[in-house]
Amino acid sequence: MNHYGTLLFFCGKMGAGKSTLSVKIAQERGAVLISEDAWLEALYPGEIENFNDYLNYSSRLKPILREHVKQVLMTGASVVLDMPGNTRKQRDWFKGIYTEDEIPHELYYLTIGDAGCLKQLKERQKQQPGRAHFDTEEVFKMVTSYFEPPSDSEGFNVVIVEPEIT
Repeated sequence: MNHYGTLLFFCGKMGAGKSTLSVKIAQERGAVLISEDAWLEALYPGEIENFNDYLNYSSRLKPILREHVKQVLMTGASVVLDMPGNTRKQRDWFKGIYTEDEIPHELYYLTIGDAGCLKQLKERQKQQPGRAHFDTEEVFKMVTSYFEPPSDSEGFNVVIVEPEIT
């Protein structure tokens, strides 16, 4: 019997709290946390100036990360991937990591609405001024236009995370 780690990943609109939750879950579960934003900033400092740049550099990173993550999971360590699974295509990439070897997985779906996301983005602008040019309502609306919530037909082990009422 194989004793693989669990792959944990996230779906939620921009500003929903995916990164915050990923850090919390990684700490609670003693898992390896891999943040796409951190890797992209380390590998391509100052080169991501708009959403198309992000898509380009992210697509370069994914083949490297896929094999790396799979190898870590096969050692028995769990991996929290702080990368968006906000479209079917993005979620298919995650599926490609765990399907062949039947590695356990959990997809955390953050269900916070637009108003809550925009409120959190305004806070993030204050806390991380370097991201302020990305964390705008205009970018939020553009990115959200592509958002596809996970469906039962995709076959994920979904954990629904509802927003905290404040």
